[in-house]
Amino acid sequence: MSVGVLLMTHESMGAALVSAARHVLGKLPLPLKFIELDAGADPDATLSVAAREARALDHGDGVLVLTDLYGATPCNVAHRLPSLGLHMHCVSGLNLPMLLRVLNYPEQSLDELAQTAASGGRGGIFIDHA
Repeated sequence: MSVGVLLMTHESMGAALVSAARHVLGKLPLPLKFIELDAGADPDATLSVAAREARALDHGDGVLVLTDLYGATPCNVAHRLPSLGLHMHCVSGLNLPMLLRVLNYPEQSLDELAQTAASGGRGGIFIDHA
């Protein structure tokens, strides 16, 4: 079994990140879905969709939810999922290095993968020496 990965982002971001990950890795080694919220998204309706998708991804090892912006609607909805009985962690600040790092460690537990996501996201930020 493996951890499922659910991206919850603002519109167009989830599809772009998944497309880029497929370009880099070819086959995705973890079950992965994404939900994109537009500006007028109803948080309660989104919660229902997110719960359904997360349950479909959870094959016993839990779900890692990656959101793009802490405090925004995708993240706020994700933080409500555990109250529905879902075994998950949420990591915000989603970027491509974070997603690639997660997908490169499919053998990790949910707790380990959450830490890997955070370190991958931070590690992908670089300031040149100019």
